[in-house]
Amino acid sequence: MCIALSLLLAVGARAQQDTLKYRISLRDKAGTACTLDRPEAFLSQKALDRRARQGIAVDSTDLPVSRPYIEEIERHGCHVVATGKWQNFVTVSCNDTDAVGRVAALPFVTAVLKVWTAPKTDALPAPRDSLENVTTVHPDSLYGAATAQIAISRGERLHQAGFKGAGMTIGVIDAGFHNADCIAALQGARVLGTKDFVNPAGDIFAASPHGLSVLSCMAVNRPYEYIGTAPEAAYWLLRSEDEASEQLVEQDYWAAAVEFADSVGVDVLNTSLGYFAFDDSTWNYTYRDLDGRQALMSRQAARVADKGMVLVCSAGNEGMSSWKKITPPGDAENVLTVGAVDVNGKLAPFSSIGNTADGRTKPDVVAVGQESWVIRTTGNQGQANGTSFAAPTMCGMVACLWQACPRLTAKELIDLVRQWGDRAAYPDNIYGYGIPDMWQAYQSYLSQNTDTNR
Repeated sequence: MCIALSLLLAVGARAQQDTLKYRISLRDKAGTACTLDRPEAFLSQKALDRRARQGIAVDSTDLPVSRPYIEEIERHGCHVVATGKWQNFVTVSCNDTDAVGRVAALPFVTAVLKVWTAPKTDALPAPRDSLENVTTVHPDSLYGAATAQIAISRGERLHQAGFKGAGMTIGVIDAGFHNADCIAALQGARVLGTKDFVNPAGDIFAASPHGLSVLSCMAVNRPYEYIGTAPEAAYWLLRSEDEASEQLVEQDYWAAAVEFADSVGVDVLNTSLGYFAFDDSTWNYTYRDLDGRQALMSRQAARVADKGMVLVCSAGNEGMSSWKKITPPGDAENVLTVGAVDVNGKLAPFSSIGNTADGRTKPDVVAVGQESWVIRTTGNQGQANGTSFAAPTMCGMVACLWQACPRLTAKELIDLVRQWGDRAAYPDNIYGYGIPDMWQAYQSYLSQNTDTNR
């Protein structure tokens, strides 16, 4: 029997008590019960349809991790907490280092890397929200507080033309979505489902508030108060960030979340997460690591467009720190990395800069992330700073643009957004290609696709 990824990630109470976690890289997928001629066993019909529209074939990277390998690893006393089929790894928890050594010697194992050590306290931080408690009504503007955030890229013109994200599915990978299930501002949002990759038995609506504010930039639909950039899209809410510590295992969770999003048919992914420094400083990245290939999540991100999805990610908020640079997965190829500006188009001083170590332009584009209006856990509006909010504001518009331009592949859509940035003629490592004009991007698509099917 072929067991899909979503069924493989059951984690028992024993795994939660372990103090060490390891990423185990595998040689191949020998013995998997799934076959490429029956992809419906591990990909939804929506995922298959998305690939078919773009001429993308299902390949061996899509096959689930070998079940016989997993069972052999488990026989040594290790407990699976995540799997990654694109990169072909299993992440396990285990206190017995001798058992891990025996696993490392198995003939199908190519590498073992420690990715997590239990923090000194296992108490999770209480949800926190530093946004100002403000409720603002803008009776003269349909978009309310969010007016300038969408207008700077003329995204409201897409809405006026009927493209508000209907038929598009957006996956949001974040740290938690505290109160997103109960506040009035999101009651109309179409949430298809949730999944917690950090604690499968947990409640993402009781975790961090960060994802709530991120989601609000896209999903809220309250005329004359606040309208997000993709109010008619459907959403999957996925948790990969563990705020109790900063460790490599969060990239394993993130990789699993991306693959889950692919399997259920997500079109566009938003991630307002990035990593460059860890609790164990020996894991810290250097500038030369920003080549899109060092970090697991950057390698994973680079595959997203190959699977027919568009990944929109935050550039990072390190512009005023000693690091200054973008944070993985923002260094990945074939993604839209978003920096932050204010409503006048001026760069936010905290916005991380590029380029990548191999000379690619990053960030790709910019959107409003300084004094962004978002919804907080009380349901009220407040302002917040961060590329965390620039990314979803752009992500929602990208989904609407793809709805308007259905013939484009993921990579073509990414190129179209870059092409219509206001600095496309002279991109740099601060603004990237600049602020995209989403309406002009659509008009340029129309000029090349003049039949009634667009």
